[in-house]
Amino acid sequence: MLKIFGSKAPKSNRLWLDLGDLGDLVNPAGPHEQWQDHGLGLLRTILHQNGVMTDMFSTRQCTSWDEVRRKLEGYDMLIMNVRSYTYPSAYRAAVLFKEVNPNGIVIAGGMHATVALDEMLSVPQFDKICQGPGENTIVDLVKDPSAFPRVVLGVGAKSMDEWPMIDRTLWPKPANWKLARKFNWPLEPECGWGPAPVATLLTSRVCPWQCVFCNESSYIPNMGRRSVDLVIDELNFLDKTHGPLGSVVIHDSMFFQNPSWLKEWIEKYPRKARKPWPYWAAGRADTVRQWPDLFEALIRETNWTTVSIGFESGSDRVLKLLNKECTEEDNYFAIDLLNRIGDDMERQGKKPPVFWSNIMLAIPGETHEDAIKTIRMIKYMRRVMPSVSFYAPYPGSALGNQLIAEGKSRMTKENYHRFPDDEKVVGVDYKFYRELLAGKFDDEVNRGLTELQRQRAGARSDALAKA
Repeated sequence: MLKIFGSKAPKSNRLWLDLGDLGDLVNPAGPHEQWQDHGLGLLRTILHQNGVMTDMFSTRQCTSWDEVRRKLEGYDMLIMNVRSYTYPSAYRAAVLFKEVNPNGIVIAGGMHATVALDEMLSVPQFDKICQGPGENTIVDLVKDPSAFPRVVLGVGAKSMDEWPMIDRTLWPKPANWKLARKFNWPLEPECGWGPAPVATLLTSRVCPWQCVFCNESSYIPNMGRRSVDLVIDELNFLDKTHGPLGSVVIHDSMFFQNPSWLKEWIEKYPRKARKPWPYWAAGRADTVRQWPDLFEALIRETNWTTVSIGFESGSDRVLKLLNKECTEEDNYFAIDLLNRIGDDMERQGKKPPVFWSNIMLAIPGETHEDAIKTIRMIKYMRRVMPSVSFYAPYPGSALGNQLIAEGKSRMTKENYHRFPDDEKVVGVDYKFYRELLAGKFDDEVNRGLTELQRQRAGARSDALAKA
């Protein structure tokens, strides 16, 4: 095991706890469980640059809650960035912290504090709850929490250009020597999207669309996109300091927006980057259809090798239920375009781009035929890594809030589970979806497809991902 601290005694009286499933930095179930929290990295960087020091460890570095409990001892303050799917860990950690440090203060912020304030207010162990962005609040709050009310409205920057570059050495390390050998810390491990080591970063913060399963723009304030020059400067720094880089993951909810920014990226990235690293980034089928030439230029000229598109469904009916503002026709336009580009690049002896295809099944109101059309659409893609999830009603989204209010959500504040095949909504026929992914309905899926398309795997149970 790697030691988290050089000695048993804390270096600071403040502890930042990174949250995740126990053991994910010891013996992880998959690569994504090893990826790092940019919110933690940004806010710890801001604190340390202002002389406010913190210790840190991760629940992912521990294999039991007894181990977590021991590491919490001796601190005056616990700080956590809480997402809905890490809320159960945050709640348990706060309770343990108060048990071993009765006079300690717990400060919790993050997405869950913004979308589910009532849940957090009901837990007395959360002394201060910060809603919204915290980059212009965190220093004063941590220095003197008594000067703030229990619920703090965070203040964010107007532009991402105001953010400092994250000090990635402030992220948790792998806690297993075998894992450490291939982790490439403080960069991140590969997950099949591109060669290691991987640099993950953000260029934009908010997706402006209003899908009912996400609707992120309703609770995250708009913010200016990071300049192309600063993005490239950071990648060059990481390559020189921690590299050489193998590939890049642009974690934006929506990379393919703002055409003027994208045109500047096309012009500068191949010329100014130390190397035009292959990268993963997200788009939408309707914007691909709106700006096909721009999309193609990005693929061909900037090494956008893994194109993540939230197709979600192959059914117009379900796309309308989700307020996706995309159609079946949009989806197939994007698929045909990338198929064509990939075929052409392959003829030239170049590596063709692939889809990372985000697909949602078990959506309330979805019929069996809707779901079959979705699997048929996946088989239509020539080069695809399907990422399939059963719909999960998280708080903060319009549909999630509705299902929670109606008592139809099987997810609770004690267990916002992300396990891929869990049953998450009352009244959904999960037996059908498991049989669909097991291939029972392949004859129906294959109707209208060519013989070559029929032979493709489509999506199977091993494509299920955490929601």
